[in-house]
Amino acid sequence: QALDSKEFKLHYQPQIDARNGRIIGAEALLRWEHPTLGLQMPGQFIHVLEESGQIVSVGHWVLEQACRACASLLKGRLASADQFSIAVNISAAQFAKPNFADSVFSVLEQTGVPASMLKLEVTESIVIKDMESTIAKMQLLQEGGVNFAMDDFGTGYSSLSYLKRLPIDVLKIDQSFIRDATRDPNDAEIIRAIVAMA
Repeated sequence: QALDSKEFKLHYQPQIDARNGRIIGAEALLRWEHPTLGLQMPGQFIHVLEESGQIVSVGHWVLEQACRACASLLKGRLASADQFSIAVNISAAQFAKPNFADSVFSVLEQTGVPASMLKLEVTESIVIKDMESTIAKMQLLQEGGVNFAMDDFGTGYSSLSYLKRLPIDVLKIDQSFIRDATRDPNDAEIIRAIVAMA
């Protein structure tokens, strides 16, 4: 009902180059503006979308809306194709669809957004199901210009092996390490190690 009633909204979190303060991208974040309960965060409804199978159609809607927003930035000359990217989280069910790559390319073509501006964020749950199929799908998309980010990096039991095999462009270190990095020397050392490995 929320999708049909247009109650889902995207909020955009800027991604900033800490060296110069410049905004270099944005991550699309799904929110539900419930008519009576108010703003609902993903933790309150994503599991329902996953259990009901609606995550695929909502995920496609998110991709379309994010690319449309990116196209508007380009049209208004508020962003340039070589200095800005839009990041979209992809669910395991969405990625598992046989036509996933085609649907991504179709959205890019319809919106006129260069593939190089799109960054798909994947998690370990996507990768571990079928590594060979995952790699093939990611390579197909990457050959078309799409970038990939590994989300929540450092929390999975075999994350390091992914660095060797997956065509990943960006590592997003899990916030559990980042949150206390300025106070906990162990967290700071883990972050340094991940950056060095990357």
